Amino acid sequence: MSAAKPFLMLLQRLRRLLKQKKRGSMMVVILKENPDSERIADLTAWLESLGLEVHPTVGKVQTILGLVGDTSKVDIELIRALDIVQDVKRISQPYKEANRAFHPDNTVVTVGDASFGDGSCPIIAGPCSVESREQLLEVALRVKAAGATLLRGGAFKPRTSPYAFQGLHADGIKLLLEVKKETGLPIVTELMDLSQLDLFDEVDIIQIGARNMQNFELLRQVGHTDKPILLKRGLANTLQELLMSAEYIMAGGNHRVILCERGIRTFETATRNTLDLSAIPMLHEMTHLPVIVDPSHASGIARLVKPMALAATACGADGLMIEVHNDPAHAKCDGPQSLTPGAFDDLAEAVRRIKPFAYKA
Repeated sequence: MSAAKPFLMLLQRLRRLLKQKKRGSMMVVILKENPDSERIADLTAWLESLGLEVHPTVGKVQTILGLVGDTSKVDIELIRALDIVQDVKRISQPYKEANRAFHPDNTVVTVGDASFGDGSCPIIAGPCSVESREQLLEVALRVKAAGATLLRGGAFKPRTSPYAFQGLHADGIKLLLEVKKETGLPIVTELMDLSQLDLFDEVDIIQIGARNMQNFELLRQVGHTDKPILLKRGLANTLQELLMSAEYIMAGGNHRVILCERGIRTFETATRNTLDLSAIPMLHEMTHLPVIVDPSHASGIARLVKPMALAATACGADGLMIEVHNDPAHAKCDGPQSLTPGAFDDLAEAVRRIKPFAYKA
């Protein structure tokens, strides 16, 4: 059993109890390694005398006491001062499954040769939208040669204008699967509606776009799949709202969630969006889930993608998502923010050079 498993088991148990009670709060007491059993019994008896339910979980590394009830009665500093106690955490945030307090170890989501959350910072690259087999294959071969380990490409495109190119739909998925087979690159593509879900059986990572970040029924349904979910932050959503959306997915049993900062709407108009670099270390404090960055949508300007990608890497991003097109001037979608394959080669090499200096909390 992994070190994180006891936390998840305890979390699920406490959540069920809180749901039954419909009131109260939670607290976690993390004990030091190999604590004296009599001391644990004394601590448990005292906590129960305060009217709290105590739920112990013993793992390979640590023993945890989960407390349910009116934890406002508990003097955290008093408990923390006990020689058998390592730390005490009051769980007040509404998100539980995604909360680092319950899952101190980083979640690592592995797809093919790429692992998000282990410090390797893989790159997802490809065109904004799938336009043809020739276009997709050419881009896929180039980005793979430069070091990308996953291929992105939109088959269903949510566009502001109903008259803009909306993607090739099922034919786009078919082309992605063909190029996946030819190149060996796992594929990432966006799911927009539940009616499309059957088409995603062989898709490696399902992307939930910014506009669907709070499509709660869609989130519930992908929570019942066994596929990794790449969840993009909404255009004007807080970090807590992003984590609550992740909570919808995880509550369904799917814990393979990758968060994506893709820029938020601010008063600034010089760029398409404003890249919130502070979201990377902040989310790493709040959650155990991996956090990647999409500097293409964040800036909307191709020449800004490289500096934003380097900044994101330096901030400790767990991966990057970059738009690449073999002919950006004639792209059917988001040409101004798409890199040429040559520019992507340069970006990938620069990211490799800066990785050793990335921030680690």
